[in-house]
Amino acid sequence: MTAIIIIVAVIVLLVLMCISIYNSLVKLRNNRENAFANIDVQLKQRHDLIPQLVATVKGYAQHEKELLTRVTEARAAAMSATGINDKIQAENQLSSALAGLKVSLEAYPDLKANQNFLQLQNEISDIENKLAATRRYFNTATRELNNKVQTFPSNILAGMFGFQKEPMFEVPREERATYDKAPEISF
Repeated sequence: MTAIIIIVAVIVLLVLMCISIYNSLVKLRNNRENAFANIDVQLKQRHDLIPQLVATVKGYAQHEKELLTRVTEARAAAMSATGINDKIQAENQLSSALAGLKVSLEAYPDLKANQNFLQLQNEISDIENKLAATRRYFNTATRELNNKVQTFPSNILAGMFGFQKEPMFEVPREERATYDKAPEISF
């Protein structure tokens, strides 16, 4: 009789442990999705500002048509992306296109003095700062989920229920060199 009670207690304990692990995996996945929803809000604001920026720049930089087209196409691709991983890839391409636009615009002193352009540039800069903060939060949530998915014993249940390691929202390798380089300041 005592052996049966011990066996039942062990089974109940194992079931409770499995329920706890599964619930924590679901909470971490939901936290990651919520973090990406916060990024989505900032991305929507950025997508709304880009046509205004492109229209302002067009008047000054007629020969930069290819670059402006690339920014517009990257914005369209980012807006039509579905799923977190597709959006991450599309947004990295848009960030790359915007970085190319910023570099190209340094050659236009009249444009840099234009009030509309300055206001748009400040708004986009503000959104980029907010995006950086929300990306950090997203990456923290992703790291926590990935740790849980990959560590024992939760990795057993994660595999059984289809939880998997998720990608971070990282700066693409091509752009990393740009961010690692110190800015040039001239007077």
